[in-house]
Amino acid sequence: MRANLTRRSLSLVRNLGILAHVDAGKTTVTERVLFLTGAVHKRGEVHEGTTVTDFDPQERKRGITIFAAAVSCDWAGHRLNLIDTPGHVDFSAEVERALRVLDGAVAVFDAVAGVEPQSEAVWRLADRYGVPRIAFVNKMDRTGADLDAAVESIRERLHAVPLAVQLPIGSEGEFEGVVDLVRMRALTWADGTMAEGVVPEALADEAGRRRRKLEETVAERHAAALEEFVERSQLSAETLGAALRELTASGEVVVVLCGAAYKDRGIEPLLDAVVAYLPSPLDRSDADPEQPLAALVFKVQATGTGRLTFVRLYSGTLRKGDSVLDVGAGRTERVGRILRVQADRHTEVEQAVAGDIVALVGPKHAVTGATLAAPEAPVLLEAAGSAPGEPVVSVAVEADRNADTGRLAAALARAVEEDPSLSVRTDPETGQTLLSGLGELHLEVAVEKIRQEKEIAVTVGRPQVALREAVVSGVTGFVYRHVKQDGGSGQWAHVVLEVSPLTDTLGDTGFTFESRVTGGRVPREYIRAVEAGCRDALTTGPLAGHPVTGLRVVLLDGATHVKDSSEMAFRTAGLMGLRAALRASTLAILEPVAELTVTTPDDTVGTVLGDLAARRGRVTDSTSRGTTAVVTATIPLAEVFGYATRLRSRTQGRGAFTMRSAGYAPVVGG
Repeated sequence: MRANLTRRSLSLVRNLGILAHVDAGKTTVTERVLFLTGAVHKRGEVHEGTTVTDFDPQERKRGITIFAAAVSCDWAGHRLNLIDTPGHVDFSAEVERALRVLDGAVAVFDAVAGVEPQSEAVWRLADRYGVPRIAFVNKMDRTGADLDAAVESIRERLHAVPLAVQLPIGSEGEFEGVVDLVRMRALTWADGTMAEGVVPEALADEAGRRRRKLEETVAERHAAALEEFVERSQLSAETLGAALRELTASGEVVVVLCGAAYKDRGIEPLLDAVVAYLPSPLDRSDADPEQPLAALVFKVQATGTGRLTFVRLYSGTLRKGDSVLDVGAGRTERVGRILRVQADRHTEVEQAVAGDIVALVGPKHAVTGATLAAPEAPVLLEAAGSAPGEPVVSVAVEADRNADTGRLAAALARAVEEDPSLSVRTDPETGQTLLSGLGELHLEVAVEKIRQEKEIAVTVGRPQVALREAVVSGVTGFVYRHVKQDGGSGQWAHVVLEVSPLTDTLGDTGFTFESRVTGGRVPREYIRAVEAGCRDALTTGPLAGHPVTGLRVVLLDGATHVKDSSEMAFRTAGLMGLRAALRASTLAILEPVAELTVTTPDDTVGTVLGDLAARRGRVTDSTSRGTTAVVTATIPLAEVFGYATRLRSRTQGRGAFTMRSAGYAPVVGG
């Protein structure tokens, strides 16, 4: 009976993320949700630095979300666990780690801009993890706001099936509410208070037409809705709502709502939609509190009072004082305390159950992506974000005082532990410590955090991009024989390799290895050793010592020695053989490139285009929106450093840009 009651309570839980492009207003949406649900008693404002979820000093200074923050609140008898995620491209890994543990998401879009580059990127991440979404078109009170245009951009750019369930009442500065097309009622706001009424006469025909279109689209995709539609030529609000919930959970459609969060308009129906359409933990997995514990670590955070390990429980019950097994590391950890998190505030609880998102105090070694399980029933969960995209920008960092060198090394190690998308290494030529990350801002934030929290004076070098080497044309039938005799057992391995580009597009990244050896001429364990050796060879390319990427290697043939062959010999043959094959191939130097979307007044377009050309940029699109132009260009990442300052000066402070990674491309003349 207790299990049934617990499972029933889990059906009233929603674990959701707030996703968006930077400046679409998702943090403001989160703040209004917390205020409306009574979780906070004063509205936080991004521009005032008073938001709950952007509590880090750097977030408040910069006015952007940098770290995913978890908060909880209650609405209509349901518990909502929200994670406000970053919108800047440099912090995509933080978004990905959050998406792995969410059951649903609200994607926030700007009513003027529609789908922007980073909103497209986080949408693709949500697709990867199968996270159901609803959409909220924000800033309907802005000049140029257009719900239909935003919905169309969702259809065209995200290849989704958006279903608007609301019709705006008023436009731009006159936006005052919405028509709820599911229940055919008007919802208006005055002084932040929602009022329900009849559909305005001026909108009655349009609302009826849109409701009919909504019914037809749903009936085409849902069997029960189709049956009722055929019988009655219309759908009841209950049938329409139930069908929308099922279609949202399956990812077939995206329910779209609208509002103006800053003016407190549209938040109540958004919360109702979260409860009505997004899945509970029971809908997404078999979240049974009576089963053995299985929890995934998705974030590690160092605080002034200790280390917090954020976990999502997928099954079982975790109690204060329990011992858990870090399955991947084979290490047992003790849970000292369990905390429900409200951004930077915490409430201690005695236990957590399947479906919960909590922070643990006690585990000292568990890292992002680790599985914590019952020691008697180990199970390994699929991680996300624990193997992030490779860093593309590096800076040299050193302590200003020799006495702080050890403290800086410890602080950098802690930074990498908290954020696996950072990496630290020592340059073998200069001996400098290099901090690498996903972008210039990513590194700025990491260094500034060390300065503030650890009180270490740090000098930072100029950012350098991470170059790569790639095969333009390879070799086939390349023979390499490794023979070594130095007394005792010798080493002998013979391999025949084929080396080629991974794809026809120079700039694609990755590595594949294939064996075509027949007749058992090379034992399976030696084939695995050859692959390991080839992977070792990728770290240093023959042109300039950069890592090699975009490569396909095929082991065509080989031979063994009755006494002197071993896994070590074949691993060495793979390493040395691939290096020799690469020297015999034609290679090119690659550099990371980015897609820039620049928004600028029409009278400065020429200046912007000239500057992009000088930075080796290639314009791929240019459109006009009233008196504003939007230019999209592909540009080497190295040319983006300092671009924000240059753009402001060349557009009298009126230009802005956003950026997303576009992979790698050959260096001109490289």
